[in-house]
Parts: sequence; structure tokens; C-alpha cells
Amino acid sequence: MRARKIITGRGALGGIAEGPAMISRQTITGWGGVDIFTGKVVETGHPLEGMSIKDSVLILDGSKGSNGWSVFFHAAKEAGCGPAALVFPRLDSRTAVTAAVLNVPLVTDIAEDLFALIRVGDRLRIDGDRGIIEILG
Repeated sequence: MRARKIITGRGALGGIAEGPAMISRQTITGWGGVDIFTGKVVETGHPLEGMSIKDSVLILDGSKGSNGWSVFFHAAKEAGCGPAALVFPRLDSRTAVTAAVLNVPLVTDIAEDLFALIRVGDRLRIDGDRGIIEILG
């Protein structure tokens, strides 16, 4: 079992959520990258292809495409298949809009390399009020 670890950043949207990490340096295409009815990543060749973002802590290194990127993630949330929390090392216009429409806990502005510290499936607790990411195991 992995030791617990605390990573700090800036809390951008408040609340606390827990879930498995869905983490990738490669971002997901907004239009057509996620099946909004299942939450599964359907982008061919993506490292998370076939896995679901439903109730996860979604950690991506930015976004890809237009500002419509947020529409797919919002549609997945409305279908009950959205992430429980978001973590972006840095916000850009698309990730910020996505966070706003999903209204789930968000931590950003992280100095540490999340992609070296967190693995897909790690259990995480996100505190969007205090800007804390806790790796539970």
C-alpha cells in the first residue's frame, strides 16, 4: 500500500470530493473524446481509452480544441457520468470554463509534477477550499 501524500496548490472551486484518479499528460479531445452517456474515454489511442471519468478525480495537463471543450464534460455530468473533482496543474481558458460549468471541487496552480506522483486508479481526496490533493492509496 502506498503512503499517504499531501500535494498543495490553489483551491479554485470549493468543496471536498473523493474518487479514483483519472490522470494523463495527454488531454482528452472535447468534441467526441468522451461518451457522454457512459463517461468512457472513446478517443482512439488515448492512454485512458475505455476508462470512465464518472465519479473520478480528472487530472489533465490542459485541454484540447475550442471553448466548446466544456460542453462535452458538462453533458457527461448532466447524464450522471461526470467527474467528482478536477485538478489542472495550470488553468487555461477551456479548463477554467469547464470547471465553472461542472461546479465541482478544483485545485490548480500546482508546483509539483502530479504525473510523476499520481497513478491512474489512486484514491484521492480533493479539497477545493484549501487547495489540497491527498493521495489516500
